[in-house]
Amino acid sequence: IPLKDCKRIEGLEGKEGNPFKETNPACVILETKQVYLIKEENIVAPYKYERGERTFRFQLEMARKTEDIVQTLLQLHRASRLDKLGDQTAMIAANLQSRLARASFDKNSFQSVCERPHMECEAEMVSPLVTNPGHVCITDCNLYFQPLNGYPDSVVRIELHSVRRIYKRRHGLRPLVSGLEVFCTENDLCSDTYLKFYNTKDRDELYYYIATFLENHIAEHTAESYMLQWQRGHISNYQYLLHLNNLADRSVNDLSQYPVFPWVISDYNSLQLDLLNPASFRDLSKPVGALNTERLERLLDRYRDMPEPRFMYGSHYSSPGYVLFYLVRVAPEHMLCLQTGRFDHADRMFNSVGETWKNCLEGGTDFKELIPEFYGTESSFLKNLLRLSLGRRQGGGQVEDVELPPWASDADDFLQKMCSALESQHVSEHLHEWIDLIFGYKQRGSEAIAAHNVFHPLTYEGGIDCDSIEDPDQKIAMLTQILEFGQTPRQLFTTPHPQRITPRFHNISTGTSLSATPNELSPVSPSMESFEDLTEESKKLAWSNMNKLSLQSSHKIHKEAVTGIAVTLSGTSIFSTSQDSTMKMLSKENGGLQRSVSFSNMALSSCLILPEDKTVVCSSWDNNVYFYSIAYGRRQDTLMGHDDAVSQVCWRDDQLYTASWDSTVKVWKCVPTDISSNKRTRFELLAELEHEAGVNTIALSHAGTLLGSGTKEGTLSVWDLASFSLLHQLTCHSGKIHQVSFSPDSRNILSVAEDSCLKVTDVQTGMLLSTVLAEEEQRCFCWDGNTVLSGGQSGALLVWDLLASKVIYKIPAHSGRVTYIWMNEQCSSVITGGEDKQIMLWKTQY
Repeated sequence: IPLKDCKRIEGLEGKEGNPFKETNPACVILETKQVYLIKEENIVAPYKYERGERTFRFQLEMARKTEDIVQTLLQLHRASRLDKLGDQTAMIAANLQSRLARASFDKNSFQSVCERPHMECEAEMVSPLVTNPGHVCITDCNLYFQPLNGYPDSVVRIELHSVRRIYKRRHGLRPLVSGLEVFCTENDLCSDTYLKFYNTKDRDELYYYIATFLENHIAEHTAESYMLQWQRGHISNYQYLLHLNNLADRSVNDLSQYPVFPWVISDYNSLQLDLLNPASFRDLSKPVGALNTERLERLLDRYRDMPEPRFMYGSHYSSPGYVLFYLVRVAPEHMLCLQTGRFDHADRMFNSVGETWKNCLEGGTDFKELIPEFYGTESSFLKNLLRLSLGRRQGGGQVEDVELPPWASDADDFLQKMCSALESQHVSEHLHEWIDLIFGYKQRGSEAIAAHNVFHPLTYEGGIDCDSIEDPDQKIAMLTQILEFGQTPRQLFTTPHPQRITPRFHNISTGTSLSATPNELSPVSPSMESFEDLTEESKKLAWSNMNKLSLQSSHKIHKEAVTGIAVTLSGTSIFSTSQDSTMKMLSKENGGLQRSVSFSNMALSSCLILPEDKTVVCSSWDNNVYFYSIAYGRRQDTLMGHDDAVSQVCWRDDQLYTASWDSTVKVWKCVPTDISSNKRTRFELLAELEHEAGVNTIALSHAGTLLGSGTKEGTLSVWDLASFSLLHQLTCHSGKIHQVSFSPDSRNILSVAEDSCLKVTDVQTGMLLSTVLAEEEQRCFCWDGNTVLSGGQSGALLVWDLLASKVIYKIPAHSGRVTYIWMNEQCSSVITGGEDKQIMLWKTQY
């Protein structure tokens, strides 16, 4: 019943008389000129429209509400007859706020009388095409929402201990319109409630109150932490895309910001789907509008002639209309609501997967992507199970189930193969390119133009400031246009997204700039694979039991803090350096001190043992590097190559790398057999890597093709050792970097610094993947790419789960800060050095 067409609205109170006589019940009377008949005989069908004066009488279950309902109807009737849409909206909003202010949350709805309320505020529950106003109340046990109209329930209750994750939301591309979505299951597609708040402060208070029930909630659920999990294969492509959609404000409760998924298959005609053939897949590096070269040229011609602000595509890849286009068979009432009571023309319906893909390739205004349902397990959206009358096509056929590709035997088989395609090797290797377009650095700006990924300005957050529009009618029209046209997700990444680590390769797999050798890129041979798998399994076992480190012995052999530890290949001798200027040799078997050597009166900063266990190399604050012969028990050579303290040394493949506070890393030719032959060595300088500040730490990748360096000012650099060129440089810390180390697969590099942060950087793109803030400064660490064993200021050893961004175990160790951690290749033995002048020997127990 359109209120603006009502001629009379009034209430009729029930007459209380003799209780033994029948009385007239309370009712509301509406006299109107026209009506719409919706779901006649409970059948979902296009609305029927009837003209003519009619009178309706509604009998109320609660007589005392009659006057309240009549007054509300009269106010809404007056609003509906106002000429301007802005005036209508303002009057309705004022009426709503008045009702909200007069009511409050009914605490009789509490589950227990013992509950203690924390806060109460006004909000709206968001569902597709509808927002329902009411009151929110949160207690020490539950989150409640009480809708004003008592629909769908008189109160919605969520137990706080059942909450799995929460997300802040924007609404209508407006960051100041505050939302909060709560999930109580691990199924990220469907949330338990989506609330929109009138006040950002209320939303934030509620968010942080719930977050206290979720351990490390805020640190856990960032785009970077999910990226790290995805890159290492801990979550699937499907799960990762759901997480990104959630973080980018996409929700199934908001059709204008519904989760967006890519078309990944391009073959909808073959009898068999070949997922090993790259031709079966869509080019994920291009938006849908750029997949057809001829169409793109026409669009670019129009773009070049267009006045500012220019755009390439007049329609978006995701909008309420497109979502309901796919879901009309399971959400027909939403489609009828969106399209004023009618289904779309039968030939424009979602009739065929192949036809829809073809239209997305060739149509002048169709650039839509897919929705998550295409990669799920529920196939009902492809079938007309409700027996809807969706119209008859020009060929005469009735619109029924969606026509599937020849390679799908039925709807369930179609979804299973779509899912297999999404998780395939090819898509895993290229999905990051699509993420760059939708959520990443190619979403806007010059990179978007270069990638032919420019949409209408109204689709971008910040494209237009609706709150600055003074005319109410224009403002509402603009908001309506934004909601209906489609919205670009929140931008999550501003640098290139790293590629997924796929099981085909063991080391760095892409990019000639990384100078990877052919051997590094080749698949592992079957004979090697079994051996490496065995080694990897033993390492995994050791790391999974790192929390069970058992102290074997401790030795206080230095007078100052320990700075370096090296162990002979045989494992019989341990060498350590210290700020007391000495190098000590300790017997691992009996714990006895075997040698003590001093090269100068200044601190030694690091040490290493060259192959064949004949020479120990030590760096010193006196600007020199010393070579000590184990066999002869004396200094064998000295390298004087820096103008300030040498902070660390590394060796690989006859090359010695020396880092110094003089802002350089120098690369020297260093052949172990030449040094151990007891003759004077001429050290040839091969390269000098310049930095802008003193270099405090360096590390080599496991393949020896990359070098990472960290400076006193917090700058991390990654160098290509084939060309000695700089690949990436970023100031990722706010203080001196203590240590850097590559992951075993050389994909990522971890750094710790004075700012108490552990930061993971992608080697391929130079992108910061993850930041974890520790409670105290961490000085040194070892890691396997996921788990970290670190030593901090307090002297304890911490075992970190990087993916969860939290400490999972704390092991008491030194009485002062931990300064060095050494780990053997099997990850089963650990030696730590500390400021307490001690060396501690540990073993993993399992």
